[in-house]
Amino acid sequence: MNSLNFSGGPGILPESVLRETQQSIEAVPEVGLSILGISHRSQWFADVVAEAEANIRALLDVPDDYCILFLQGGATLQFSMIPMLLLRHTGKTAEYLRTGYWSSKAIPEAVLEGDVKVVWDGESCGFRRLPTAEELEFSPSAAYLHYVSNETVEGTQFHQVLGLDDVPRVCDMSSDFLSRPVDVRRFSIIYAHAQKNLGPAGVTVVIVKRDLLDSTPKGIPALLDYREHLKAHSIYNTPPVFAIYVAMLITRWILKDVGGLEKMNEINQQKARLLYKTVDESNGLITTRAALENRSLMNVVFGFQNTEIEKLFLQKSALVGFSGLNGHRSIGGIRASIYNAMTIPAVEKLSAFLRDFVAAHCIA
Repeated sequence: MNSLNFSGGPGILPESVLRETQQSIEAVPEVGLSILGISHRSQWFADVVAEAEANIRALLDVPDDYCILFLQGGATLQFSMIPMLLLRHTGKTAEYLRTGYWSSKAIPEAVLEGDVKVVWDGESCGFRRLPTAEELEFSPSAAYLHYVSNETVEGTQFHQVLGLDDVPRVCDMSSDFLSRPVDVRRFSIIYAHAQKNLGPAGVTVVIVKRDLLDSTPKGIPALLDYREHLKAHSIYNTPPVFAIYVAMLITRWILKDVGGLEKMNEINQQKARLLYKTVDESNGLITTRAALENRSLMNVVFGFQNTEIEKLFLQKSALVGFSGLNGHRSIGGIRASIYNAMTIPAVEKLSAFLRDFVAAHCIA
């Protein structure tokens, strides 16, 4: 029995990409070698990096005054690299939104480089909602504004761009990157690690406005200097060849098979509607964690009022092939991650199972 992977990460791969990846492990057709043994200094791999970049530029309409880098260290390393570039020695204050588990992790790293102000903190509401425009007051003299577009743990997502146009916007889009159209021009840095919509872990995409690099402070180690990676075309040191190759296949899939980000967004909206409708029609036996207006299209986080029934649901769902539905260890509950590659029929199966389970085990 093949399981359906609803895990928060690693996420599912598109079926066609999985087939190509399987073949490449044995031998990449045009090379005759396993992807696991192809040199990162080969022309073939340079072409892979070039196509991955070109695909992202096409999907997001990335202007020429932005560079696209394929780095390592995950989003976690960007928590440090970004304040090194934008905050160190500036005498300014960086503004952060603390909206959940992952945005909370970014803040201590920034504090190491300079002054940080938390503009809004959602801990008092259990990170169940995101701030409204009326609750936010941004400084026009801030070094930059940092926020996470989609909190995978809590299941919340921003559906609008935040901040002031004259202050650099920095956004961690790790869990909803390439899931919907984004106006790159409104951001100074966008970053996203893989294992959600980009493929297996190991690569992090960073889109950065080129002129920001002109003011890179002195004393930053070469490996943490965006300029070094730009000069080396993302092959400064040995890169994760396999992860970048799969990311290239995925961007090709979105571009050619799906038909772009408008279509990808339509599919993701449909999947989310299906699952949230099932939860909402449970007569209150199941509740979502996130406020209605902040619900994530990527991570549907919910739970049963009865914890014993919840445990039974997780047991039974695993037995019939639904994998990865346990909520994050920090909050528990249930989480169904419906990233790009999760199909509508798979979400329909989960919704049907959830309805049947409620009917069989819960009494309103």
